[in-house]
Amino acid sequence: MSDIFPKWTNQLPWKILAGLAITGTAAGAGVWYYFTPKYTRVGYQPMQPVSFSHQTHVEQLGLDCRYCHSAVETAWYANIPAASTCLRCHNQVLAGDPRLGQVRESAQTGRAVSWVQVHKTPDYVYFNHAVHVNRGVGCVSCHGRVDQMAEVRHAESLSMSFCLDCHRDPASRLRPIEQVYRMDWAEDARYGAVQGARYVHDWKVMTSQNCSACHR
Repeated sequence: MSDIFPKWTNQLPWKILAGLAITGTAAGAGVWYYFTPKYTRVGYQPMQPVSFSHQTHVEQLGLDCRYCHSAVETAWYANIPAASTCLRCHNQVLAGDPRLGQVRESAQTGRAVSWVQVHKTPDYVYFNHAVHVNRGVGCVSCHGRVDQMAEVRHAESLSMSFCLDCHRDPASRLRPIEQVYRMDWAEDARYGAVQGARYVHDWKVMTSQNCSACHR
């Protein structure tokens, strides 16, 4: 029998069990990491170093997105405002509030507040904010109803299929340029489709489904 079954086969069951355990642990760790909101992003809502309520500033006070994200119409990114932007108001409003201590310190030292990035595409994806907002794509289309969020959360997947759905049918998703920054704007679906087709023509909207459009 020893000629048929070498001695090393005696430990084969243990090796198989050890291999399964290692594989199972690795698979579990992968699922635990890659299927959490921080990785898939939808629902990701990190705590920020300074509490900032978009609901208060946008919905209640009526601040335009561009007041803080001032570069969004000219740059590929939507910039985070400098502390000096916050203090234009908060030098008078809640001037001594300890919750704004990091903002005042940032203005004095020049060191940026360590905001946690919420909306993020992979490094191999190119996305230009200016191109989209200047062609009638509303902020709400990708970011959800930020005006109703006390803490910003990731509302849409921003996945490849999410982007391609829009690129395949841009007409149904475009709005008048003056309504891009209105979160609560709505339009009759039939009228919107007609107008959208007109926007695609008049604004020379040329959406691409070629890989190189986003992967450069």
